[in-house]
Amino acid sequence: MYRLDRRHLYLCVGHRDDLASFLPAVLRGGVDVVQLREKDLDDQIRISDATLMVPICRDFGVPFIMNDSPELAREVGADGVHVGQEDVSVSRCRELLGPEAIVGLSTHSSIEFDEALNQSATYFSAGPIIATPTKPGRAGTGVNYAVTSQARSDRPVFVTGGVNVENVAGLVVAGLRHFVVVRALTESNDPEQAARRIRDELDAALSAVPVEPT
Repeated sequence: MYRLDRRHLYLCVGHRDDLASFLPAVLRGGVDVVQLREKDLDDQIRISDATLMVPICRDFGVPFIMNDSPELAREVGADGVHVGQEDVSVSRCRELLGPEAIVGLSTHSSIEFDEALNQSATYFSAGPIIATPTKPGRAGTGVNYAVTSQARSDRPVFVTGGVNVENVAGLVVAGLRHFVVVRALTESNDPEQAARRIRDELDAALSAVPVEPT
């Protein structure tokens, strides 16, 4: 079973024609969780993409997660599923995928996070900390919401919304540890180098965090 608390750079990516080269590139660069997040295309395209992505992720020892559908996650042999507040419940995901599967749950407010803590999700996401085109119509939550959520959580909290090489170190200093990246990689002309630069900044910032006594 994958330890999500030891993973820090999470890519969300939709369908693209160059997945066969893009995905290995960002994995070489340091991405250590991958989600296929495709909301606009039909299931057959999602299944086709996932069928390509699963073995690549396996080769790199990286968990592969489907968005929204535990049924598709089970069909393609994904390591888990990520659901939003309006999607199928975490308990239903567990029924379909079992107790060892990764189940992620999006949160966007303190009330949602309070409720999430009582569910059997493997990890949570918090944000978007700033408004982003990948979540149209949703206002930014601000960094403090993500920091407060992480401080209260007994599970990893992955921060969403505009994470990039310029701000990731500052977000670590603020108290955050796990990050979702989208456009900084998907819109890069050199995704491997872009991932490596973010990973280097992230690792340097994490290495400077004082180790808490056990």
